[in-house]
Order: sequence, then C-alpha cells, then structure tokens
Amino acid sequence: MLTACGSSEGVRKWKLREEGTLTFAMSGLYKPYNFRQQGELTGFDVEIGKALAKEMGLKPKPVTNPFETIVAGLQTRKYDAVIGSMGITEERKKAVDFSKPYYRSGAQIFVDQGNRDIRSPEDLKGKTIGVVKATTYKDEALKYSDDIKEYTSDVTALQDLPTGRVDAVITDEGLGDYAILHDHLPIDKVGKPLTQDEMGIAVRKGNPQLVKAINQALDRIVENGTYDRISKKWFRRNILH
Repeated sequence: MLTACGSSEGVRKWKLREEGTLTFAMSGLYKPYNFRQQGELTGFDVEIGKALAKEMGLKPKPVTNPFETIVAGLQTRKYDAVIGSMGITEERKKAVDFSKPYYRSGAQIFVDQGNRDIRSPEDLKGKTIGVVKATTYKDEALKYSDDIKEYTSDVTALQDLPTGRVDAVITDEGLGDYAILHDHLPIDKVGKPLTQDEMGIAVRKGNPQLVKAINQALDRIVENGTYDRISKKWFRRNILH
C-alpha cells in the first residue's frame, strides 16, 4: 500500500473529487473490460481500478459515462480518472495526462463466419464498417472505407455482423475473442491486428501527483501478482506483455 500518499496530506495533493475515494470512469459497454452483470459493474478495468485504489489506500468508486464524452467528464471533474480501455494517442495527450500503459492490445477486423469477401484489410474498400464513436478504431476504419456505421457499444456492433447490418467491425482483439469464446458469437477474425495499441489511465491535466501514485500502484500490483491473476481470469493470459 502506498502509505506515504495515503495520508490526508497526500490525498489532498492528489486533488480527488471525493476525499478518500478514487472515482474512475468507463463506458460500461466494453465487455469483458467493463460491463454490467446483474446490475453491477464488472470486468477487467473494474478489477484493475479496485486493485489500484486498494494499493493507494482509497475506496474504489467505478462509474459509467458515454465514451464519446468521457474526456469532457474528466475535465469537468465528474471523476478522478478514466480506467476504461482508452488508447494512448498524441491527440488525447493534449487533453489529458496518461499513466504508463496498463495493457496492450490491437485493432482487429471481425466479420460474420459466413463472410468470404473480406480476407484482408484491402477488401474493406467500399464496405460498411462498424465502430464505436470517438475511438481510435474509427480512425483506423476510415483508412479503408467512407461507409462507417457508428455505435455506442462494441458488443452491439459485433452482434450486427451476423445480421448483415455491417460487413465488418474493427474493435479490440481481446473483446472480439471473448465474444467468440464466451458468448459463442458466430464471427471470425480477419488476419492479424491492424495496430498494436497501449492503453493508459487518463487523469485530467494539472494533477501529476495522482498520475505518479497510479503508476506506483500499478507497479505494485504487477510485482505482487495481482495484475497477472486479474488478467488471466478474463483473458487466460497477461495482456500487459
């Protein structure tokens, strides 16, 4: 536990929304990273957030916010951090500060199992591609097609593949793998991931002590095995490496 920063003085330096509590946001629509199950928020991001809060001597408070306005919510102090699978990009760095990466993944093309037309990224030309609003996946999709269908949930986008509403979906590889393995969704991956992305914990600018404390807590849960346990529970592997 980060006892030095867990003092009342340290907490004030962290500029928390609610003293003694780490309030962290996510969309709640990104299974298995963050989603609702029987009314409760759960998933990889939720468990990582709770583990970090524990190391920091704080009470965890996960909340949801639409992903397309999640940065704006952070800037207006609705929560202290975003632990919601946010990719670290140069553009986002202009608006928020990031922790070190807390997992790595890639943008992956998914299609319906019966699709024989899309076998490579080049085959996406002129096709309807499903993506979630305000994500890096939309930027990736626009490299191949102007016919983009936007969603608020990656899971909903993937579910539209068998219906034919979209020809392909670009989303996180791990998310799609989970849908295939656990939800038995009849979809397939196309080729290798398009990108290798690093996900960070976002904190509003002007709060460097909180970023430092989060990084220290992340180091601790990696060292003590907590991270590995959580990661293997959801993905059967360590997604930081």
